[in-house]
Amino acid sequence: MTDDRLARQMAFIMELDKLKSVLRRTTLMDQSRQENSAEHSWHLGLMAMLLAEHADEPVDVAKVVKMVLVHDVVEIDAGDTFCYDANGVLDQVEREERAATRLFGLLPAEQAMELRSLWEEFDARESAEARFATALDHLQPVLNNFHSGGGTWVAHGITLEQVQTRMAPLAESSTSLAAYAGEIVAEALARGYVKA
Repeated sequence: MTDDRLARQMAFIMELDKLKSVLRRTTLMDQSRQENSAEHSWHLGLMAMLLAEHADEPVDVAKVVKMVLVHDVVEIDAGDTFCYDANGVLDQVEREERAATRLFGLLPAEQAMELRSLWEEFDARESAEARFATALDHLQPVLNNFHSGGGTWVAHGITLEQVQTRMAPLAESSTSLAAYAGEIVAEALARGYVKA
């Protein structure tokens, strides 16, 4: 007979499978299809491992990986909010708070508290780990959009100013990654991927 703790952990694990069905606006670099939120989180986890040396402050890489793996779990209920959708962001916090309560509530109490705490820390961006995790979260779509010929930038008529505003958190955590992203966006402008 399965004990209650294991049953709760398994319920959460089964629920996580739904993240594979949450489609983001960003396409894969080969433009074959939209990326899903689980793929996005996995990509960020590897980026955290590979790029941690570029953080301006020392970071606990394991904690950054945990944060990026947990940060979009709420999209199972709340859906992915397109970062350039001014109307969609109006109720995003409320939708994601409800989702966090339900989803993390599936877990045993101390694990629910740990994952919710990581999720909240990511959103608050007050720790070096949260700032770096956020920087990666904002860098990854820049890479995808650039390497897919403009991707969602072209499809939605995104401007240089919108992209630069979205990239601002990179400078809060990594001077070198912010500079790299700036070079990519300058080239994107030259190629017509973003509007002047």
